[in-house]
Amino acid sequence: MTDSQKWLWFAGIMATGWLIYLLAPILFPFLLAALLAYLGDPLADKLQSLRMSRTWAVIVVFSGFLLVLILALLLLVPQIEKQIVYLLSKLPDYIDAIQHRLIPWLAAQFGITEFQVDMNTLKQWLAENWKQAGGFAKVVLGSLSNSGLALVGFIGSLVLTPVVAFYLLRDWDHLIQRIRELVPRRMEPDVSKLAHESDLVLGAFIRGQLLVMLALGIVYSIGLWLAGLKLALLIGLLAGLVSFVPYLGFIVGVLAAGVAMVLQTNELTGLLYVFAVFGVGQLLESVILTPMLVGDRIGLHPVAVIFAVMAGGQLFGFMGVLLALPVAAVLAVVLRHIHEGYVKSPLYDNRAA
Repeated sequence: MTDSQKWLWFAGIMATGWLIYLLAPILFPFLLAALLAYLGDPLADKLQSLRMSRTWAVIVVFSGFLLVLILALLLLVPQIEKQIVYLLSKLPDYIDAIQHRLIPWLAAQFGITEFQVDMNTLKQWLAENWKQAGGFAKVVLGSLSNSGLALVGFIGSLVLTPVVAFYLLRDWDHLIQRIRELVPRRMEPDVSKLAHESDLVLGAFIRGQLLVMLALGIVYSIGLWLAGLKLALLIGLLAGLVSFVPYLGFIVGVLAAGVAMVLQTNELTGLLYVFAVFGVGQLLESVILTPMLVGDRIGLHPVAVIFAVMAGGQLFGFMGVLLALPVAAVLAVVLRHIHEGYVKSPLYDNRAA
């Protein structure tokens, strides 16, 4: 590759990055649609192998996604709403317990003579306003309705995402082929090999990790419900949702469930049930769920995974957190190829010359 070609590639990459930066506010529904199409493509391919047309295969896959979404909304949203309302109603009592029991205990344990936190204002505000919030859906819609543009954007994303996802999934194979045809012929074999390996790693990791998160959310929720925790579903789903970061789901779940259990029962014995639930969940994740559903798909050390998530959040906010591990999965494949090339190069071993 000549110097002019290298500069041309560099300019193209920079221009693409700048364009993505400018269009970032409107890219979310397209990224979500691309993710849905990517996750649904293997299912559509399997249906095609059963002599079903691509269009009908996409319709079946989309119908399945829609059915799962509707069932989740019908079953989970009312229960989550009830638990959020319960949490808001109990917050003044929780603040009382923290102010009059936890803070004095901490002051006594650590020998702090001046340890005063005035929470009366917060408690009064919660007592006056929690009932006005209504339900969970009402809070969300109310916040959106404060800005007409935000409401229009939210509705537009809801409508646009499934439409874009449908067409992307229907034409996915053609789009991939078109992209492959754009790659210079001399580079096409290496690029295709790299893309294929990245696709295997990324697809297996994303689908496996989503299943692990779902399974852990169910295990934690059922376990906390059996332990008698009234916020079982809310805390269980939260712990399952953040479990894509190693040990974060366990830490968040134990802290949240432990505090909620103590404040609910006024006894420390409830902590034993909380530790038992999350201990079983962590054991299932380590021994069964992750090896069976994910395996060593990325090949990154847990510290590198935590760094990737934190770096993504620091650079790109919430979207960076969501994309950190998929990007890390692809980078791991690229770095393995770079390492192989480096080991075989004269720079590493003069005998390779």
